[in-house]
Amino acid sequence: MGERKVLNKYYPPDFDPSKLPRIRRPKNQQIKVRMMLPMSIRCNTCGNYIYKGTKFNSRKEDVVGETYLGIQIFRFYFKCTKCSAELAMKTDPQNSDYVVEAGATRNFEPWRNEDEEVDKEKQKRESEEMGDAMRALENRTQDSKREMDVMAALDEMKSMKSRHATVSVDAMLEALKQTSAQKEKRIEDEDEAVIKSIVFHNSKDYIKRIHDEDLDDEEDMIEPLSGNSETSTHKLKRQKLTQGLPSNPTDWLTKSSISDTSSNGDSLR
Repeated sequence: MGERKVLNKYYPPDFDPSKLPRIRRPKNQQIKVRMMLPMSIRCNTCGNYIYKGTKFNSRKEDVVGETYLGIQIFRFYFKCTKCSAELAMKTDPQNSDYVVEAGATRNFEPWRNEDEEVDKEKQKRESEEMGDAMRALENRTQDSKREMDVMAALDEMKSMKSRHATVSVDAMLEALKQTSAQKEKRIEDEDEAVIKSIVFHNSKDYIKRIHDEDLDDEEDMIEPLSGNSETSTHKLKRQKLTQGLPSNPTDWLTKSSISDTSSNGDSLR
């Protein structure tokens, strides 16, 4: 079976390739090629969208009389996938792209606008630097400064990445625990400060508010300081207040116990 795969052919000793007749082909002969669509287009006949990367059979030919710096320009003819209308495009070696000639229109591509803006800025800068040496020097200084800033940012990112590479999971967990403990301690300190700032009734800093009615009652209860003799009204009030009060403080307990027993007896009756 090995002899069937031999690709070499036998040439006799008297073979002369110059005697072979040359095939004369026309200068603008079309060649059938299969290719992929390099951009998205829309058919003008049926409005069908043909997307980038669509495979199709096309006829290729040389564009007569059009070259760019000695580079030959080619034209391709292909058909719409829906209505079979003939479409044509050609190469654009100046912009490394393709140009739609007939039968279709190219879809909008944002990156092309960005490239065009960059090219316009580049041309504007070149025109400004054409006859102004100081302007060219300023532009080069700005470019060098921008490059230095970019390099500094890259160095900072590299150093940060190296620091992060040395950090382990245990160290990160420990740092998180410390931060949570510090946060809890700070919250507790704030709560204690709020509690201390509140003045309660039994604290030494509490100031009782005295109303006007209470002040009048206390003035009536207090003995008059001016003069040696008491009025009849003051004496009567003092007698009413002191009536039934024991002289000894320990008698309060006995009095309260007697009152409790009497109340219990009444309830039993």
